[in-house]
Amino acid sequence: MSVPRILIIAGSDSGGGAGIQADIKTVTMLGGHAMTAITAITAQNTLGVDAVMPVPAEMVLKQIDAVLGDIGADAVKIGMIGSAETAEAVADRLGGLDIPIVFDPVMIASSGSVLADEATIAAFQRLIAIASVVTPNEPELSALSGMEIRGRTDRDMSVEAVMDRTRCRALLVKGGHQLAEGQTHEVEDWLFDEAGNEHHWRAARIETKQTHGTGCTLASAIATYLARGWDLPRAVEAGRTFVRISLREAPGFGRGHGPMGQQAVRLDAPLGDEPVLNQLTLPTADYEASTRFYRTLGLSQIVDAPPRYARFECPGGATLSLHLDERAFAGATVIYFEANDLDRLVQRLEAAGLAIDSMPQDQPWLWREARLRDPAGNPICLYSAGENRRFPPWRLDRRD
Repeated sequence: MSVPRILIIAGSDSGGGAGIQADIKTVTMLGGHAMTAITAITAQNTLGVDAVMPVPAEMVLKQIDAVLGDIGADAVKIGMIGSAETAEAVADRLGGLDIPIVFDPVMIASSGSVLADEATIAAFQRLIAIASVVTPNEPELSALSGMEIRGRTDRDMSVEAVMDRTRCRALLVKGGHQLAEGQTHEVEDWLFDEAGNEHHWRAARIETKQTHGTGCTLASAIATYLARGWDLPRAVEAGRTFVRISLREAPGFGRGHGPMGQQAVRLDAPLGDEPVLNQLTLPTADYEASTRFYRTLGLSQIVDAPPRYARFECPGGATLSLHLDERAFAGATVIYFEANDLDRLVQRLEAAGLAIDSMPQDQPWLWREARLRDPAGNPICLYSAGENRRFPPWRLDRRD
């Protein structure tokens, strides 16, 4: 599997929570090679931004030219741009590239600090026009459209205004700053494209202050998946999973809006179409003895459903389950391979001549599973669980 090359054009965050630092961590954890053109140097921490020093546009272009002239790139992620002059210069330089460009129109930090003045925001229009997708939250969408957003109708009008005015190809409107209508504990994201297609994701809100760098992380994840050749909706869905697990894994640093835990997302985000081995289920005849054994061994128990089921988390992110069950696979170790697109994987395996015992089905434990056996009769589960493998709603030490 080739390593995708991601050119990141963004500002530096001295606290390591957002900007270039969050971008590099995200691209690296998703198996990519991160390269940078730094647009601004900031002095900031979890409490706010103390100072910003824009990098001259000429130096930003020299960084871009140095990277593209030697290493090349498979995708570009643009974040904090620094100045209107830099926005115009970057748009000129990237306009002829035939690779995905993800533009996160950074205007305000999680702490509330302003990171783009009116002239810079006005210059964003040229970057929007060359981007494959633009990823504003609702306040940023309001600033881009010049319209107040008080509900879904206002949001849709704002999307239409931005897309018409800027020739934008796709807008991902992030709902983290707003509560879904009628859903006080959920968050919605909407993807709109120039063909009139809409995609919608809704998930439980993760209640945490450790949100510094969410937008940067999502945009960089999307860019990395697009660089692998994924279509945009699939890249957004996988990027959202990466962000949500990073939120749950936040280390809790600082006294304000703390950094996320990108470094802990290892086996939760399969990098391509190849399935990832990240879960085993072992049979047990004695629930108490078995759970006591694995706790003593050093594993962290995350699900406790006596007398039939327990799940443990290992350092590095793999999980192990114990199951007392009379079903077809009872008495055997079941190997679990997670896939980003389970249905597509099953279709490929069927086309290759493998027999599928159980086609993909949604399960009450929030996994989607398919079952088969290897030539020796060993049971295999192919599945997709996203954050619910390590962070099910019933997790013992639930981190939301």
